[in-house]
Amino acid sequence: MKVTAAVFEGVGQDLVVQELELEEPKAGEVLVRLAASGVCHSDYHVVKGEWAATGPLVLGHEGAGVVEQVGPGVTHVEAGDHVVLSWVPYCGRCEYCLAGRPGLCQQVQQTAYENVMADGTSRLSRAEGTVYSYLTAGSFADRVVVPATGAVRVRKDAPLDRVALIGCAVATGVGAVTNTANVRPGDSVLIVGCGGVGLSAVMGAALVSAAEIIAVDLNDDALDRATALGATATINAGRESVPDRVRELVGEDGVDWAFEVIGLKETLETAYALVKPGGTAVVVGQSAEGVRIELDPMLMSDREKSLIGSNYGSCHPARDFPRLVELYMKGKLDLDQLISGRGTIHDINDAFAAMGRREAGRTIIVH
Repeated sequence: MKVTAAVFEGVGQDLVVQELELEEPKAGEVLVRLAASGVCHSDYHVVKGEWAATGPLVLGHEGAGVVEQVGPGVTHVEAGDHVVLSWVPYCGRCEYCLAGRPGLCQQVQQTAYENVMADGTSRLSRAEGTVYSYLTAGSFADRVVVPATGAVRVRKDAPLDRVALIGCAVATGVGAVTNTANVRPGDSVLIVGCGGVGLSAVMGAALVSAAEIIAVDLNDDALDRATALGATATINAGRESVPDRVRELVGEDGVDWAFEVIGLKETLETAYALVKPGGTAVVVGQSAEGVRIELDPMLMSDREKSLIGSNYGSCHPARDFPRLVELYMKGKLDLDQLISGRGTIHDINDAFAAMGRREAGRTIIVH
């Protein structure tokens, strides 16, 4: 079948909207007609060349839509179901999956991180040859074929142009707080970076009744959104000293938890420096390839300060996505605050340009 998609050809080039050929789903696969896709910084890393990727490649990995067809062996969804895409196509059988940590499944490494399906091939093509699907999702297209575990059924009355964000930003940010860190009521939380994931972390901290929720960014619009989502204090790092202001707010020791949601050397080191003895810094932001940080190991041992990682909010998509949708539908998560604008697939390069200007909020591509 014919699909319209935005194709990445190489670093420094605009994505090109063109017609591609999409095969029907094979065993263990699902065909989804997409309603919406969020534009995420992980896609932008590829566009800028900070993450190595070979074109032609349909970017996008944060989407939601309606199932049109299922391949042999797929029983958890059927035609007509509404689904949120997940970019972790886990096997469900390995030790990590059985422990509830599918993001660590080796199959994710072999498929999503290689932009291929379980058989090592792609379902997309054009006259010149194969086109690959980013993280097996390729949501900058009006239809996609994804692995079965990459399509998570959600309630049909949830607006697809909002819950699409659950497939990456919301699951990652809320999950970092509630799953990876298991922040407790009354804890103090610092969130460095207020993009879609950082704002979702603010929502997660508010959800679990953290006492202090301090949001840091360079953009006042982003900080205003953080306040609307539950931040108790904000810091514009371009105008204020983050360490001084944090210690003024919570005391000299620092915070219980610091979530770094940018992926820069300087902010990672600052986040770690601002956790109190016995506290933990959580690396959520995805760094460009080659980034290295410097930490004093004496602080780790002497003051029992921890540094941990969080991938995809340590979430289990089949369990967490429906829960997050329920929280949105009940008014507990304000996904609308994450959205700055909407456009069509033909506006994709403008969305990346806005990201380059560090404008606040997510752009939603509506198919």
